[in-house]
Amino acid sequence: MDTMLEARLQTQQRNTQNSQETSLWSSGFGMKLEAVTPFLGKYRPFVGRCCQTCTPKSWESLFHRSIMDLGFCNVVLVKEENTRFRGWLVRRLCYFLWSLEQRIPPCQDAPQKIMESTRVQNVISGRVPGGAGEGQVPGLVKKEVQRILGHIQAPIHPFLLRLFSWALLRFLNCVFLNVQLHKGQMKMVHKASQAGLPLVLLSTHKSLLDGILLPFVLLSQGLGVLRVVWDSRTCSPTLRALLKKLGGLFLPPEANLTLDSPEGVLARAVVHAALAPLGLWTGALAVLRSLRGWGHSPRVCVRVHLAQPFSLQEYTINARSCWGSRQTLEQLLQPIVLGQCTTVPDTEKEQEWTPATGPLLAFKEEDQLLVRRLSRHVLNASVTSSAVMSTAIMATLLLFKHQKGVFLSQLLGEFSWLTEETLLRGFDVGFSGQLRCLVQHTLSLLRAHVALLRVHQGDLLVVPRPGPGLTHLARLSAELLPAFLSEAVGACAVRGLLAGRVPPEGPWELQGIELLSQNELYRQILLLLHLVPQDLLLLQPCQSSYCYCQEVLDRLIQCGLLVAEETPGSRPACDTGRQRLSAKLLWKPSGDFTDSDSDNFEEAEGRYFRLSQQSRCPDFFLFLCRLLSPLLKAFAQAATFLHRGQLPDTESGYTEQLLQFLQATAQEEGSFECADRNLAISAIWTFRDLGVLQQMPSPAGPMLYLSPTFTSRENQEKLEQFIWQFICS
Repeated sequence: MDTMLEARLQTQQRNTQNSQETSLWSSGFGMKLEAVTPFLGKYRPFVGRCCQTCTPKSWESLFHRSIMDLGFCNVVLVKEENTRFRGWLVRRLCYFLWSLEQRIPPCQDAPQKIMESTRVQNVISGRVPGGAGEGQVPGLVKKEVQRILGHIQAPIHPFLLRLFSWALLRFLNCVFLNVQLHKGQMKMVHKASQAGLPLVLLSTHKSLLDGILLPFVLLSQGLGVLRVVWDSRTCSPTLRALLKKLGGLFLPPEANLTLDSPEGVLARAVVHAALAPLGLWTGALAVLRSLRGWGHSPRVCVRVHLAQPFSLQEYTINARSCWGSRQTLEQLLQPIVLGQCTTVPDTEKEQEWTPATGPLLAFKEEDQLLVRRLSRHVLNASVTSSAVMSTAIMATLLLFKHQKGVFLSQLLGEFSWLTEETLLRGFDVGFSGQLRCLVQHTLSLLRAHVALLRVHQGDLLVVPRPGPGLTHLARLSAELLPAFLSEAVGACAVRGLLAGRVPPEGPWELQGIELLSQNELYRQILLLLHLVPQDLLLLQPCQSSYCYCQEVLDRLIQCGLLVAEETPGSRPACDTGRQRLSAKLLWKPSGDFTDSDSDNFEEAEGRYFRLSQQSRCPDFFLFLCRLLSPLLKAFAQAATFLHRGQLPDTESGYTEQLLQFLQATAQEEGSFECADRNLAISAIWTFRDLGVLQQMPSPAGPMLYLSPTFTSRENQEKLEQFIWQFICS
């Protein structure tokens, strides 16, 4: 769920500061007003489709070609037409009448069904470790089951739920201008609900209001009561009792115990039985902690994004067939970093950062891996279905193109250009309107981090404020990175390939002379893919790295950065008619890349590329390289910090050490975009997977140690140089 701030100028009364900002804009530029639309051509891009490889039936059946024709609806706009009654009194009581007409399903006999479930019966009969057969009385176990179930949920109170819906509707109308919901996305969810199977909703925690907004939205669209999983540690007993009456679910503390704990076995059995047969939506949603400050902020617009549903049963069947050989990051990259070999192994990276705690412990290792890879599919769908906001586009331009300042007249054109480039890549944007009004409103939102200076020519100079404000701009710009991620990875890989050939400060024409073979490009892209964390790459687990390499190369060619170079005596790349047919298979599954398929890449050895010499290419190339610079610079500075850090230390303690070093370096070099806690954590986890850091148990908890391989300063410098080759200063 994204918060979309209103793009139109507010005609309401402004304070003195806003009046001063308006005066800066009063001097026009004599330019024609340009309208920015959230789509190219006739239709808005449809985003958030499910995986065609793992869920092909859902990809086809839960999507209609007419969905893109549908627009948005305002779910908090309730009028007389939304009720069964008419009249002047209805127009004044339409909110209350609407809440009375909401469909609330009757309460089912959940305790009896849970007691009869196979898993709970196995615990009661003692057929599993920790059951009643190991010294417990079945009657006491039944009481314990009822106690655990009472902690999880309570019967829904219809009157209380209707009263809460009425109050929430009035509250949302006071806070938001509108709450937008795509009719096409909602139509897909309705079609999935008609199958009669449980629907599970996963949220990406983008707002503190998710926990109350999403249940209201889905209830208003006729999907019944949304069961929301809350964290009991963040709620008081009174609030927990109220939320249970409204459909809230709370995991019992025993569910997080170890597998050999009898209480943990019983609690996990009850949780398993309570969350599937009820046929309710569940999800780990953010908790509403505080509403203070909403009344003083301007009214805004909100958009709720729903990705395409898919069948979990279909996924579990097809996803297992996509598993291939995998190696750890230490096995893949450490020999190359240390110069012990140059060949990248033909296997995928195994990097799972999801902690195996709570109910996940009850699964087998194979099922745990299935859940982790499912989370990567869900993360990919949620990110691609989220709209890009105007603040993300503005922050990207100011941080990576104009950190020293830019004239407003130039910024208007580049804002329009970057918006169009985002739409061309199939991503949605959450704003529209007149270009000048959009840029004015966006800069007003960033006024704490941007300075506006009037120059003699009547133009305005927009300058990012130096200091920690650049860190905030970097966080905002991260929302735009998925749209340009493939090109950014490719540009950094080309930078790494040219690092040992031409000086980075050399002219663009000198770099364009170099021939880049396709195999060399593949190798550099693979090295960078292995280095960058998977949660940033959004690489689906069913997608081969070699397929992604080809996608990256195709993107570089499509955007005009690379052009094919025909070597003397070679067959032209466009000449497909003279290819000789091989006696082997002429096609294979897209993800099937094994050792026997190495001959399929023999033709790539004769393919070469050059950097394009078009006038726009140098700036665009630098722009793409700088999109990944906050992460890569944080990794390089973390490598520099290895000989300064105090180890052994806990993960949280070493994170604080590294963060303080990043902040101190930012004060010296001005690289505030790297001084972020999340980047520090990502660097530590990556170095742990790479074998630079080792985690060992201790009485005080897991401790981080410096690996014996990287205690030498020489190997630390090799790691630092390996990372710096991808960074364009």
